[in-house]
Amino acid sequence: MPIIEGTLADIDGVRHGQIAIDHGVITAVGANLGPATHVFGDNCLIFAGMGDIHIHAREDVSQKDIHKETFACASAAALNGGVLHVADMPNNPAAPIDDASYATKEALLQKQNLPVGFTLYAGIGPGTRPLKRVVPYKAYMGPSVGDLFFSTLEQLEETLAHYAGQAVSFHCEDPVLLEKHKGAATHEERRPAECEFSATLFALKMIEKYRLQGKLCHYSVGQGLAMIAAAKRKGLAVTAEATPHHVFFDTEQITPANRAWMQMNPPLRKPWDREAMLEALRDGTADYLATDHAPHTLAEKERGISGQPHLDTYGPFVTWLIVEKGFTPQRIAAICSANPGTFVNPYQSEKWGRLLPGYIGSLTVLDLKKPITIRREMLRTKCGWSPFEGMTFPGSVAAVFVRGERLRNPT
Repeated sequence: MPIIEGTLADIDGVRHGQIAIDHGVITAVGANLGPATHVFGDNCLIFAGMGDIHIHAREDVSQKDIHKETFACASAAALNGGVLHVADMPNNPAAPIDDASYATKEALLQKQNLPVGFTLYAGIGPGTRPLKRVVPYKAYMGPSVGDLFFSTLEQLEETLAHYAGQAVSFHCEDPVLLEKHKGAATHEERRPAECEFSATLFALKMIEKYRLQGKLCHYSVGQGLAMIAAAKRKGLAVTAEATPHHVFFDTEQITPANRAWMQMNPPLRKPWDREAMLEALRDGTADYLATDHAPHTLAEKERGISGQPHLDTYGPFVTWLIVEKGFTPQRIAAICSANPGTFVNPYQSEKWGRLLPGYIGSLTVLDLKKPITIRREMLRTKCGWSPFEGMTFPGSVAAVFVRGERLRNPT
């Protein structure tokens, strides 16, 4: 039975202690549980296994040659970044939109027996209906990969009316306003902040009207944060994601040389939006650090495809939040472990997100004083690049434990 000892970081505090794990499950947390099998020094923090609840693995049964991310390489990239469970979005060519297509994607995943836990979203598109089983859903308001999007908000509401009480995540960009601005000169001008702000108003209205467990994905507009905070105070079941790119980069950092790599949906915003999103993660208006990991190849980026890969760099990025931005370990435990666990636990047989007996014995250990410079050769994502290449983060992933087993070389 492994016993891990060091500085334990959870939402209820930071303390020196031990974690005992038996048959992959935490059995005890405290002091003097026995001789430690793994000891981490004062530079390290031990978290419940971190989770990224917004990734795009891209694998489905319709593809014979997957040139982007398979489930296996997404798992390897996640472990490389200290991420122990992920939630995969549904906008595949063969989208999981009903019981049969969802089961097909699930079977494709399960036969691979990967070390990282996966939760699968089902898609909401024109005319779809809820599955017979309980799953999380994703609604794309505007154009995306595949056919899962709506032309008008009214069309989306017609479908959402059938999903009352369900867990629905929203990509907030108003399709009518996107159409209005489609002729603008730059990507940022074609998808301005008003598109996201308008869609936020609509999403919050839908969450209240249909009693949804709502989540606003990859939020980026500072102006909309007050609405989210007000909705929470009102008692709406709404949460929000913030991405590494929207709290690290902004429009001032876009150059002619890097413009292709800095394109995503929603796009980068103004510096004050970036600062607002960083503070939202800190103060609780935003609930999750979620990457929107989009493993497009460099050739695809040159053709104007939106998105960035971030799984490999999740843990190092978190050390930047702690060391350079002053986030407390408790807050990191909330946005990276406990809150993602709360999101996926209704769909899993094991409990994620806390250093407590009965929870899964998967752990993320960060060393806050072992800097890492991101280099292409260390990445495990199949697309093989990162927007953080050449950047040095103040800390790195010291170890990951999967159900009590330490993976010295996670990849």
